[in-house]
Amino acid sequence: MAVFVALFLAVAGVAGALTATADSPEITLENPEVDASQGDSVEVGGESYVVADISETEEGGGGHGGAATTVITGTLEREFTAETSETWANGSTVTVGDREWRVEITGENATEFTLVEVLDRQAILGADDAAENETVTLDDGEYVAVTDDSGERTLVPVDEYFPAPEQRSYEVGETLEYDGQTVTVDGVTADGAVLVWETTETETVEFSQHSVVTIGGTDYVAHFPDASTLRMSSDIEAYEAQVSEIDQFNQYNSGLSRVLVLSVLSSIMLAGLAFIPSRY
Repeated sequence: MAVFVALFLAVAGVAGALTATADSPEITLENPEVDASQGDSVEVGGESYVVADISETEEGGGGHGGAATTVITGTLEREFTAETSETWANGSTVTVGDREWRVEITGENATEFTLVEVLDRQAILGADDAAENETVTLDDGEYVAVTDDSGERTLVPVDEYFPAPEQRSYEVGETLEYDGQTVTVDGVTADGAVLVWETTETETVEFSQHSVVTIGGTDYVAHFPDASTLRMSSDIEAYEAQVSEIDQFNQYNSGLSRVLVLSVLSSIMLAGLAFIPSRY
């Protein structure tokens, strides 16, 4: 019995020593395309990005018995110029500056369009104390009723009362100010005019520890060796090989831990059996 107890204890000692002294392999990206800190500019997928953020947060725990897990995330950002277009349909109303305009295009093969000011008739009538606030429609047309100082009421044709609307014409290739942008007339058809301009947009790429992101058609694995450093590599196979190695180590380590526990329990059980009185 003593021999078996000693044997199990020896096995437990070897398993414990191997478990205690084994070094767990870690993810190490060799020659990563990106090795940067927050605020650094990097080249990824042929484009220039800025490491906009690297942050560390705690998840889990909170007094429910679970251990908190540290989560590191990062963000890449880049600004780029994109072309934006808008079509103004023939006969539609658009706002340019602080006024409204009607789009007018004449002819099937037009190469220009005209903006015709849409008069705010109600505002003009409201500003004229001598005029009534509503126009008068008769069989022969539309009129504005105006009362002079003597109290005489006169009907004035709307074409004579209201000022001639301002008109602005633009050909293909010309520019105008619209919505805070300088836009270019890219094309004109009988149906409408196409305007184009450039805008600055921001692309954001977010990732977490060991996540795989696709940038510029290439897959990259992200690794944070600490809470202030980002590394990215396109060698996904090397990364996956390291993951397999870590999984294998954990399996072996878990097996040795079970051997240690079983060996100790077996030694205790055998030692206990040795002290049970014999019935014979």
